Amino acid sequence: MKKLLLLFFTLPVLFLYSQDQNLKLAAEIWPPFSNVKGEKGFALEIVREGLLRGGVEMKLTIIEFDAVMDGINSHTYQGSPTLWKTADRENYLLYSEPYLENRLILVGRKGSDVSAKSLKELKDKRIAIISGYAYGASVYSTLDAILIPGKNDQENLEKLLTFKTDYMLVDELLISYLLTYQLNDISRFLEIGKEAFLVQPLHLAILKNLPDAQKIIDDFNNNISAMMSDGTYNKILELNWIQSDIDGDGVLELVLHGDSAGKNAPVSYYKLMSATSMTEDANRYYIDGKVYDGWQRVPAKYKTDLLKGASINTTTASGLKLKF
Repeated sequence: MKKLLLLFFTLPVLFLYSQDQNLKLAAEIWPPFSNVKGEKGFALEIVREGLLRGGVEMKLTIIEFDAVMDGINSHTYQGSPTLWKTADRENYLLYSEPYLENRLILVGRKGSDVSAKSLKELKDKRIAIISGYAYGASVYSTLDAILIPGKNDQENLEKLLTFKTDYMLVDELLISYLLTYQLNDISRFLEIGKEAFLVQPLHLAILKNLPDAQKIIDDFNNNISAMMSDGTYNKILELNWIQSDIDGDGVLELVLHGDSAGKNAPVSYYKLMSATSMTEDANRYYIDGKVYDGWQRVPAKYKTDLLKGASINTTTASGLKLKF
């Protein structure tokens, strides 16, 4: 009888604990980071996996950004998977370590000067941007350039190639796809800037007063670190090579997904974080759980043709390709 009573009183506790592991989060439509169900949202996939590894399920609602913040403030939602950090929000939200960055790159037609480091250097130039995209006040408040909104990157590219604009702002993640899957088109039609106009880290943020909020964030941070080194990031981002500090020594490594590194050293890769405190070394390779200093030290068994041995599903990535 005592065992039955113990079981009776334990079950509700377990049920409530299980419910606490569901996070009601909200985010805006923000390709390629977040999007409606069925469309690619890389940040959402990363956060979902990072939470699931800690036993937490993300219940996501996609709404306008103002509604996201209003919903968090009214406790309709418990946080957001894709927030920038601000001093005001830190008063009531607990932030994860950054897991991705929003980096905007200047893109022009072939032969264009893309050396500008700010819109102030592009006086009277027509810049294509995406309507509703969270560019930040530094972009929207410029009085020097002429901002021309478009529905998406494809529309902005068409405007650029038909001389209706002079430049377009593109997230560096999409640039990485173009350099990986459409290098010939890039070389023929476009000039790509080397420095980002805007860099904003992305965080998972949840209400501080949630039960186990600190544990949820700590587990998430640990899981994200593991995902950067075990190939999960490469798989979600659909890129063979990413750059990250795998061993925590402050030096960035190139991380391969799978065991097919290609016959030659990679010339294109996606840098997860642009923190200046990190030392960049494009000659350190992390393959199959081991770091190699220099391409010549990478064993020959890994130097196979990427097209023959790649484990990245490029058919999904093709959804982000642009038509030239």
